[in-house]
Amino acid sequence: MAKAFKYGLKGITGFLEPAERELLRSLIDDVISMLEPAEHTSQDPLAALIGLDMDVQEPTDRAVKRLLPNVMKDDDGASLEFRQLTERSLRETKIGALRAAALDLDKDEIVLGADGARHWSMALNDVRLVLAERLDIRDEEDAEHVHLMQDWSQAEDVESYLALVYNFTTWLQESLVQAMLQSLDSRA
Repeated sequence: MAKAFKYGLKGITGFLEPAERELLRSLIDDVISMLEPAEHTSQDPLAALIGLDMDVQEPTDRAVKRLLPNVMKDDDGASLEFRQLTERSLRETKIGALRAAALDLDKDEIVLGADGARHWSMALNDVRLVLAERLDIRDEEDAEHVHLMQDWSQAEDVESYLALVYNFTTWLQESLVQAMLQSLDSRA
């Protein structure tokens, strides 16, 4: 059974069972595949070098849109322009954090420094955003309904299983954030 992240002499440490590590690895791989941009064979090399993607469009998958939202609700043109200028680097940053977190899943005990904790926090957040979208969590009431599912033996369908996975990643992220706050307090 997983142990919450804690701050101590070695840094921030946590423990995951092999099945929990495989679950997280699978979730991380799924989010990475969602974020990987489509290949553009005709893209201008200079634009690619500086991170511009003039062919980018607003995502059609609601989960990807939650990871890469529009910056302005009522101005599609400005949102698209901002997306063209920033989306490639945002995708790369998110994928980098997800891959860094996945590398730590090769061992039972996870030991994180400041950068590792930041990568894990970003990765868990992105996994939770995708799960929240798949569970159609829109407000506090929806979230509370999902949090009622706590018993793995009661998972009867995809939605209840996803709710349990969402609750697990939420707990893991909360323990990580608490450990990160403790590490900041100890430096002050």
